[in-house]
Amino acid sequence: MSVQTLLRATLIASGAFASIAACATPIDDLREFVRTVKSGKSSFTQTVTSPEGKQKKSDGEFAFARPNRFRFVYAKPYAQTVVGDGAKVWIYDPDLNQASSRRMGDALGNTPAALLVSTDIDQAFTLADEPAQDGLEWVRATPRQAEGTIRSLRVGFKGHALARLEIADSFGQRSVIVFNGFEPNPRLAADLFVFVPPKGADVAEQ
Repeated sequence: MSVQTLLRATLIASGAFASIAACATPIDDLREFVRTVKSGKSSFTQTVTSPEGKQKKSDGEFAFARPNRFRFVYAKPYAQTVVGDGAKVWIYDPDLNQASSRRMGDALGNTPAALLVSTDIDQAFTLADEPAQDGLEWVRATPRQAEGTIRSLRVGFKGHALARLEIADSFGQRSVIVFNGFEPNPRLAADLFVFVPPKGADVAEQ
């Protein structure tokens, strides 16, 4: 094979691969995110809008590791920690020194956390591509089981980085979580997803 022929074949192959990449859909990006991003961390801002239009804002830190381990630490305006350790989901209110837990399967279900930390999102959600908006690529995820409170989720990516999560629930509320400076596959401390109720805490386990 001549050099010219080899170069021509290389260019054709490169163009074919570029065309394949260009045909990737937001759903493909989400599945690739689930496949390749085994852990992540980010700060976040959450805005919850009631059916009447009233808003509540909070912010904090988020981290996760597949499968089924996550940690939300809300700092403002009210402190709260939510930890999924793979077996249970713990919710701790430091102001009241109260902690409660539920089995992971019961608590996770079709929640936003399931979309972010599970390894098989197609089992829990029906996925649909949506048009690009606000500089992000969007996927709509509808729970396959309708008995939960979540009606639909939208997840937005910028490149391959998790950027935004929008949640519509059965109470008519809309929650928007904006992830700031998402870091994929960071090194996370082994005990980050372990919760031990503080001494003297009121603990309720289900």
